Amino acid sequence: MVVTIAMFVGFVRGRMSVEMVSLLTIAVIAVGLYFFPLPNAGPTDGLQLAFSGFGHYALITICALMVMGRGLVVTGALEPAARFLEGVFKWNLQMGLLLSLTLAFVLSMGVNNTPVLVLLIPIFAALAARGALPTSKTLMPLNSASLIGGMATTIGTSTNILVVSIAVDLGMPRMGVFHFTPIVLVAAFVALPYLWLVMPRMLDDNRVEATHGPRRFQSRLRIGPESQLVGKDLSAVLPLLPKGIEFHDLGPGKIEQEQRLKITGTHEALEEAMRTLQGEVAPTWVLDRIHRKSTEAREDIVVVEMTVTADSRLVSRSLPTSGIADLHGVAVLGIHRPERLIGEKSEYSMGGDMRMREGDVLLVMGLTEDLQEFSRSDSLLMLEGARELPRRSKAALAAIIMGASVGAASIGLFPIAISALGGAILMFLTGCVKFDRVGKALSGQVIVLVAASIAIGRIIDESGAAEWLGTVLAQGLGALAPAAVLAAIMLFVTVLTNFASNATAATVGTPIAFSIASKLGLPPEPLILAVLFGCNLCYATPIAYQTNMLIMAEGDYDFKDYVRTGVPLVLLMVASLSILLVITYDM
Repeated sequence: MVVTIAMFVGFVRGRMSVEMVSLLTIAVIAVGLYFFPLPNAGPTDGLQLAFSGFGHYALITICALMVMGRGLVVTGALEPAARFLEGVFKWNLQMGLLLSLTLAFVLSMGVNNTPVLVLLIPIFAALAARGALPTSKTLMPLNSASLIGGMATTIGTSTNILVVSIAVDLGMPRMGVFHFTPIVLVAAFVALPYLWLVMPRMLDDNRVEATHGPRRFQSRLRIGPESQLVGKDLSAVLPLLPKGIEFHDLGPGKIEQEQRLKITGTHEALEEAMRTLQGEVAPTWVLDRIHRKSTEAREDIVVVEMTVTADSRLVSRSLPTSGIADLHGVAVLGIHRPERLIGEKSEYSMGGDMRMREGDVLLVMGLTEDLQEFSRSDSLLMLEGARELPRRSKAALAAIIMGASVGAASIGLFPIAISALGGAILMFLTGCVKFDRVGKALSGQVIVLVAASIAIGRIIDESGAAEWLGTVLAQGLGALAPAAVLAAIMLFVTVLTNFASNATAATVGTPIAFSIASKLGLPPEPLILAVLFGCNLCYATPIAYQTNMLIMAEGDYDFKDYVRTGVPLVLLMVASLSILLVITYDM
């Protein structure tokens, strides 16, 4: 108990990083149990307990789910869903968040909330990149909504199944799937305004403020034969385009096939314009060659920004006369001209194309080796922030793998650990995720935090601390009202589930609640449900549940964020659920 409290204080104070507190906790448990082993255990058994988290199935599950989430991102498989939600958020930010919370709640009623969060995290990361709410303000409410949804049915979480099974072993009749759903629905309705309107305002904005505005690139959009622009006035299509796209030098009349339109916009806006208008900002033949070479070499296509130096042969040349595509096999998508260079008389060539100047920034697409050779040969300075293009050819495959993995876990065909690991392996084998890039999918902070939380949960259970706390609780409830008894049991289990594990809370709390019911002459079912609900109130710490740790890196949360937003939600849910249980069971 002392080690648990010390870890909690270390997290809350924030003077040391989460990784350091986690590793120190593991070290203290390992050294302490080596010199002072548990009863009927040797010194090396303590070492095994302390380090067991690094090989635990929960950690393997979380890492596998991160890998599958990465696969959905790098293949662009979630772009349709992200565009749909983006439309809702553009219409109204608050309604978009409300729809998302409702979706997470409903899905988690029938599907384990872990795969639900795995599906939603990359979608909302993409939405944040598109200008919607930052992930720090959406992922915490979404996680809480999914946890409340998982509480609503006996199959919502594995902990619910465990509590119901233990209760049946103790002599209670088995509960149906929707036995206590109405109670949770009413409590969720009470908690929804907090999740929707209050919690996002309690969380910081994790977006990094750029020191300068995004670069705007000038380019030529080639209108393809299937473009929506052919035969139309541009004004009819402009509402479909992203903000920041500007068209220049448009003449009167309808737009024709193969026409080249001068446009400016950010990289993201240019990509959206190409997708919407079905055009290209580079010659089709060089784009086809890059994609063909990428497929043959099994390498990702990269887009990078390069600065033209004074020694570059490109100075005073335009893109058509530079021969870049022929010489290097890369495609220049656009040119950014710093404000200090704008306005020079010889800025454009006879054909109307911009002449390159020292200090211009080129947006270049190609394979890594070709980009490096282009940079060396033509004296260009490659800037940081290279971005890999989504491997859209594997988007459907990645979605199928994720869907099969989630489906197998949700219907109980395989445990989530096995289905997630199988999905991650398939992501590697099919090339949806490159094994040498797996480091981008995993979070070292989450890994050591999971390992420390598993070690803490085991020592709380095996040292007898949880059982002792339950005995003390049972001795002090005789004089309380039924609602207070339910609230006390729920809070006790909540503390266990936030610092130990759901399984520990369920296995310790269910028999204690059954015993308290018989001693106090109360019906056992509401007390058992108090345990079940308490096991799901794991909002107050990142170590309470695996989805809490899944959102930690993407939302850039620290321990204080969970405490600050989770404790009020726990108190709100305990109060509403206790009152609803008293009313439902006429206590």
